[in-house]
Amino acid sequence: MDKKNSAGSHSIPGDQPRLEETLDPDDWSGLRALSHQTVDDAVDYLRDVRIRPVWQSMPADVKALFEQPLPRSASPVEGIYHALVENLLPYPLGNVHPRFWAWFMGASNFTGALGDFLAAVQGSNLGGGNHAAALMDQQVVNWCKEMIGFPVSASGTLVSGGSMANLIGLNVARNIKAGIDVREHGVAAMTRPLRFYGSEQIHSCHRKAMEALGMGNRALRRIPTDAELRIDLTALRAAIAEDRAAGFQPACVIATAGTVNTGAIDDLTALADLATEERLWLHVDGCIGALIAIAPENAYRVAGIERADSIALDPHKWLHAPFEVGCALVRDAAAHRGAFAVTPEYLKATPRGMAAAPWLFDYGLQNSRGFRALKVWMALKEHGVEKFGRLIDQNIAQGHYLTDLIEAEPRLELVVPTNINIVCFRYRPKGVEEDALKALNLEIMLRLQEAGIAALSDTTVHGVHCLRVAICNHRTRREDLDLLVQEIVQLGHQILSTSRGATGP
Repeated sequence: MDKKNSAGSHSIPGDQPRLEETLDPDDWSGLRALSHQTVDDAVDYLRDVRIRPVWQSMPADVKALFEQPLPRSASPVEGIYHALVENLLPYPLGNVHPRFWAWFMGASNFTGALGDFLAAVQGSNLGGGNHAAALMDQQVVNWCKEMIGFPVSASGTLVSGGSMANLIGLNVARNIKAGIDVREHGVAAMTRPLRFYGSEQIHSCHRKAMEALGMGNRALRRIPTDAELRIDLTALRAAIAEDRAAGFQPACVIATAGTVNTGAIDDLTALADLATEERLWLHVDGCIGALIAIAPENAYRVAGIERADSIALDPHKWLHAPFEVGCALVRDAAAHRGAFAVTPEYLKATPRGMAAAPWLFDYGLQNSRGFRALKVWMALKEHGVEKFGRLIDQNIAQGHYLTDLIEAEPRLELVVPTNINIVCFRYRPKGVEEDALKALNLEIMLRLQEAGIAALSDTTVHGVHCLRVAICNHRTRREDLDLLVQEIVQLGHQILSTSRGATGP
């Protein structure tokens, strides 16, 4: 028989059997030694984080390493690891460093990193099924509900982060308020276009959500804010009435518990009352501030969040879980599952065995889901939720400490009042024209980054360009903030002196 035509056979009598391969090592003892070294190096990396630069630019030879072509053959893993120690670890974004305040990111924690490692070793797919990792996934969701004050009967799912958590909540809201079976017929079949409402300070992910949900950017009305940058309730009521009169269907208010620009928190209780009165879905974007609910000194700031229909929050922020893990919570569990569940014939439930448990992918967009819960679970078990609450209070107190330093320094100007832990300010010495201040502050920010001293970001609030410090870091100390103010004033003076020297008196 012709070998090429021998259907159904993978070996031919007389042929040598094909060598079967694996990704497991031939020498487990060598892998063990390298693994021990990796853990030792990781402990040292975090222990010594304060003495390293927050961030540093990569030289050309390091960048070239990441332009190498696809490897075709094997290389010793020891050499690969040492190349990473030299070329990856020294050049982080920097958010584990105590003086990283550029964007609102958690600072990670070593126990969570071990959790990620163990999750990867176990290799479970958290699409669901009858296994321990799936139960832990559900347990962490239940803990998130408890932290926020949601009922036990509510639903939830772990996702990649806040953008996806918001998309999950808004998807459920759209389906509930569409007036048709939007999953079957699509948004084009709706007789009245839906309208969603959020403040002008709303996160950009909500625009992406509107686009992804097929409603478009114009379905999201941005409502003006008050003096404290919270959504203006009078303007919101007027917009809802105007849309109803124009034939639109008001569907959802997106409240923000901590805006990304300034940390402003909408009046959640008043918005819950308004949503009830107007028969609207209330979604809370709590990716920055929802977990203030566990902070004993500041929980009052998010009072009313427990009345939401859906909430997005981020354990990789103030629970300091290693990236990435977000959480979407939905009060109506049936509505949540109804927005996503699809069960093909090969995934039917069985009375016993591996399929004798809920499918977790019925609550979101991913069928394949990573084991995100373990890193959150381990850190909460180690430290307890009360410590995380105290750390949130600590960061908020540090934000107000920095504000006091700024107000005491005549060359610095607070741009907006500090609400929680985000401080917006600028270097503004006498005699500098307004149009030159943006370039001056931008240069200060870049020099701080390039020197590895501190990582800030910049933004614009009420038309004023400013520096922005977001303190979401369990390693930050007040002396770090003292240093920041000193360095900004020194750099500002140096830049101005150099500039004036170049242009003459």
